[in-house]
Amino acid sequence: MSNKKVYDQKHLTTTQRIKIEKGLMDRAAFASTARDIQKHPSTVAKEFRIDRTYEDFQKYMREHPDVSVVEMDTVDGGHGNSKQAFLTMLFRNCSLMLIFVLEEKTQDCIIEVFDILTEKLGIGTFLEMFPIILTYNGTEFQLSARLECDKNGEIRTHIYYCNPNSSWQKGMIKRNHEYIRYVIPKGESLDSYTQTDAIKLMNHINSEARDSLNGCTPFKLFQLLLSNALHKVLKLQEIPADKVSLRPSLLKK
Repeated sequence: MSNKKVYDQKHLTTTQRIKIEKGLMDRAAFASTARDIQKHPSTVAKEFRIDRTYEDFQKYMREHPDVSVVEMDTVDGGHGNSKQAFLTMLFRNCSLMLIFVLEEKTQDCIIEVFDILTEKLGIGTFLEMFPIILTYNGTEFQLSARLECDKNGEIRTHIYYCNPNSSWQKGMIKRNHEYIRYVIPKGESLDSYTQTDAIKLMNHINSEARDSLNGCTPFKLFQLLLSNALHKVLKLQEIPADKVSLRPSLLKK
């Protein structure tokens, strides 16, 4: 007789869904939550992606081709030498990238960034600027319902997830991370950097003219296509072309 565990794969109950959400908030391992609700770990892993898969994203974009898409990711320091991380967000239609310093790469820190932006921009402007966010399946992004809603439960965005091991599905932001690495080489700790440093870095990155934008800068294109509300909130400003620096010396103390 087989000793393989047999799981009940019927529809999840409300109680089980609540336990899964609590597990996500507590950063519990999928296997631990699965044992608690007597389901296979893959069932738990799939729960936060229901109606938010890459296929769902593609379907939505076919039906709403003019909606602005923002790709979201994180940047780590060297292996074991960084507690801090960067949260990055890139507007596909203009290649402008935002960078936020995270004290830790956790759901709580990312939700805090979303909540602060929502408070400063207003939920209507947040929804206008970030209607669709495409990201990956990292544990820091798995509390999808809380990212999509503010503290009062009001919708501020819609989150979709790339397929596992398919970073090319958000390839624009991955390529844009190369600009960060010109200044902060891969393997270097991120713990010494402040949000002031991140603002300086993203202003220089966004002021670099791109062949892919017909010689335009992401900053200038952003001004043409999107609300300028972010300028004041995040202190965005264009750096003159002859002053742009994407070298390690830019952030040297």
